[in-house]
Amino acid sequence: MTLHIQPAPSEGAAGTPSQPVLLQPRRPEWLKVPLPGSPNYIDVKRLLRTYKLHTVCEEAHCPNIGECFEHRTATFMILGEICTRACRYCAVTTGRPLAIDEDEPRRVAEAVRLLGLRHAVVTSVDRDDQPDGGAHIFAETIREIRRQSPGTSVEVLIPDFQGVWWALEMVMEAGPDILNHNTETVPRLARRVRPKAKYEQSLELLERATMLRPDCMVKSGVMVGLGEEWDELVETMADIRAVGTHILTVGQYLRPSLKHVALSRYYTPDEFRQLKQIGLEMGFRHVESGPLVRSSYHAHEQVEHALVAG
Repeated sequence: MTLHIQPAPSEGAAGTPSQPVLLQPRRPEWLKVPLPGSPNYIDVKRLLRTYKLHTVCEEAHCPNIGECFEHRTATFMILGEICTRACRYCAVTTGRPLAIDEDEPRRVAEAVRLLGLRHAVVTSVDRDDQPDGGAHIFAETIREIRRQSPGTSVEVLIPDFQGVWWALEMVMEAGPDILNHNTETVPRLARRVRPKAKYEQSLELLERATMLRPDCMVKSGVMVGLGEEWDELVETMADIRAVGTHILTVGQYLRPSLKHVALSRYYTPDEFRQLKQIGLEMGFRHVESGPLVRSSYHAHEQVEHALVAG
């Protein structure tokens, strides 16, 4: 792994020698993807703009956007495009969000129908300004997709709702096929990476979801390269499995900008294979582990693998 060093002026503002500035490690070949721009990509972008919809693919600068849009899939991001939190790994805009759009569930469901999705993934920004964290919009989106596309399975990637458990119950009562909530990182780094979230609260959410709907597949994900140690990562995977989680995703953290938390290193494809094997030995039904893996990457295939394993 090679570190880029940015040359600094020989003297600082006060006339003292300046230190070189360490930038990100050079991105390895296995993380390089083609630039998007296919006809399907352009068509999906046009449909999203027509229906005034947002996707986490665009807002979070996902490296898989070209591949996913090419296959006419997308992860819809509801509740607007402005998040009330400022997680130090995330590229989504932070600030004061606009009013809740009560018509959004209908438009998401219509886009799902027009795209012909077999499996729809819906996530959101955090809406800590709302008493239910936006849970009623998640629930209505699930119901609308069911109404317009009865054969489509629905996966929701939800925030922690600040531990307001009746909000979680509202989502679970709507009957998602997959309930996803990302743990993101190891306990030691949790507050630095997600200042307004709690590691233990994320685990409790996953456990409550399994108890509320035993027939629902529960999923979580972690990023690597934030400064965690290998043993810490394995212990975190064990914590996630211990609360009944069925599916685990493990992907490489990619620093959105120099304002975000520093990238410690890139994991190799072989290390991701090792983590997959460790997770399967822990009892996860499926582990999606790889440099470009994100929560919704190949989401439909993840579900199929988990159902076979179950």
